[in-house]
Amino acid sequence: MLVFSALVAGSFSLGSLVANQIAPEAITAARFLIAAVVIGIAALMTTGLPRSAAQAPWRYLVLGGLFATYFVLMFHGLKTAPPVSAAAVFTLTPVMSAVAGWVLLRQVTTSRMAFALTVGAVGALWVIFRADWQAFTAFQIGGGEIIYLWGCVAHAIYTPMVRKLNRGEPAVVFTFGTLVAGCVLLTLYGWSDIRATDWVNLPLIVWVGLLYVSIFATAVSFVLVQFATLRLPSAKVMAYTYLTPSWVILWEIALGQTPPPLLVVVGAILTVIALVLLLKTEEQRRTTTPLPE
Repeated sequence: MLVFSALVAGSFSLGSLVANQIAPEAITAARFLIAAVVIGIAALMTTGLPRSAAQAPWRYLVLGGLFATYFVLMFHGLKTAPPVSAAAVFTLTPVMSAVAGWVLLRQVTTSRMAFALTVGAVGALWVIFRADWQAFTAFQIGGGEIIYLWGCVAHAIYTPMVRKLNRGEPAVVFTFGTLVAGCVLLTLYGWSDIRATDWVNLPLIVWVGLLYVSIFATAVSFVLVQFATLRLPSAKVMAYTYLTPSWVILWEIALGQTPPPLLVVVGAILTVIALVLLLKTEEQRRTTTPLPE
């Protein structure tokens, strides 16, 4: 999940550079297709694709639909939302994921974990409102952030749904099914945008962004998050997203963009503190659990 947060952060910075140059539905369908090919090859070379994984294909449609919704709304949001601000919205998903985890799986969030999630949410809101107290009290939040927030709701539901719908399939196989289903749904939904896109004459930055989000921010991150979801509570899995604003700040600097004001960075630091609190909780739980005789 640590690697996941760093890879996902890159999609915010690169996504903001290409969001206004290609339809969100078109680039998301393409990224799912490329990622499905990569994951399919990886599955064939490792675990294989057993017939049992094709049972109840509706599961993949549910998961693929949720994640496709997330990615499409992300690109719509990035048309106007700054990358760091969008990343801060993303860090609200642990709180939403904790609620979804309780509703779907009855996963209980401890008081210490709830405190850590609250610290992270405060840090996220600090960044979203750009450390402007007047903007916060007036609830002046950008339209792009609101659009992306709904995408994050879909992402938060997706996390516990993976555990609920998985029937023992390896993460790479389950990911492949999810990507194929998502690609089919996106192709049907965004066919007009896909046909209208001049794929041959797209700017180089769009292809760079597409390949990055397809391979690293989709294929690899899919496997990482599904692997972690099957082993960690939903809220703890999504807690690693608290690192995303900090990673995005580094991405923005690396890409030559203007770094955010120092006061905004304070909010990013709060999200890191939240992650440390959650990891400390997990470490304490491990050290206090008696070993089997």
